[in-house]
Amino acid sequence: MAFIDEIKAKAKASKKTIVLPESMDKRTFEAAEKILKEGIANLIIIGTPEEIEKNGAGFDLTGATIVDPFNDPNKQKYIDKFVELRSAKGVTPEIAKETIEKDYMYYACLMCKCGDADGAVSGACHSTGNTIRPALQLLKMKKGVSSVSGFFLMEVPDCDLGENGLFIFADCAVNVDFDSPKLAEIAKVSADSFEQFIGKPAKVAMLSYSTMGSAKHDDVTKVSEAVKIAHEKWPELDVDGELQLDAALVESVGALKAPGSKVAGHANTLVFPSLEAGNIGYKLVQRLAKANAYGPILQGLAMPVNDLSRGCYADDIVGTVAMTAVQAQAEG
Repeated sequence: MAFIDEIKAKAKASKKTIVLPESMDKRTFEAAEKILKEGIANLIIIGTPEEIEKNGAGFDLTGATIVDPFNDPNKQKYIDKFVELRSAKGVTPEIAKETIEKDYMYYACLMCKCGDADGAVSGACHSTGNTIRPALQLLKMKKGVSSVSGFFLMEVPDCDLGENGLFIFADCAVNVDFDSPKLAEIAKVSADSFEQFIGKPAKVAMLSYSTMGSAKHDDVTKVSEAVKIAHEKWPELDVDGELQLDAALVESVGALKAPGSKVAGHANTLVFPSLEAGNIGYKLVQRLAKANAYGPILQGLAMPVNDLSRGCYADDIVGTVAMTAVQAQAEG
């Protein structure tokens, strides 16, 4: 069974309610039809009757809940919650009303915050910033986590490395500036994500162009310091570094370059030293190894919200909704 089929099966086992706020895009409705037919999640689609009629025509939306942001009986509840959360930032009832009518992602996050939904998926026609910003403002971070990061779950065909070809690559989507504490935190939340989705112990490699001090530079020190922080904060976590990629993945190279390491040669969760490296790395594997790249999946938020590529297909939305539902199951 392919990875995404296993995720869909997990999602079906305890259905969650996911909000799709992009009713202005036909891909939302194509994906919704598939999600509903497969029973992956309960769906809420935010849109006016005109938007639903224009973009949803021809798609079977039986079972979906359609919420008109201009005539929703729960609207005042969401306005009140918005003001409660953001009044210190100058949000008045008038500003709250205008914002949620103009930007449906705010509406979606307020539905989650008020307990009317379990997660949200956006980004087919909005930027990553427009997806993450409402979530940060309204849902906040998980306790003990300081920032959002993004990972890709990579499924590499005919590969015996990692967990039989399954890996998490992080952070490939969100953070531009990494320091040692942030890298350590990304290692921890990425390990949690690996175990949540794959159901196997995570072995986290903190990547660099150096292995265990073979090169000297501030960029190398940043990574080695992150490993020390991770060991101190989460002693149960299997994390090591700094490691070059071959030392992280290939057992013979790991034994040579990092003897005694529990991670070297066996890594399945790869933490890149920069967004640049992570983004290039996942795309190289995706294109050259013909790997499936599921994501970016966001981690660190108090409730699951996930971003889509603006070039995504309807099937990508289906897969992201399934992964969001599995994240929501873990949140209770």
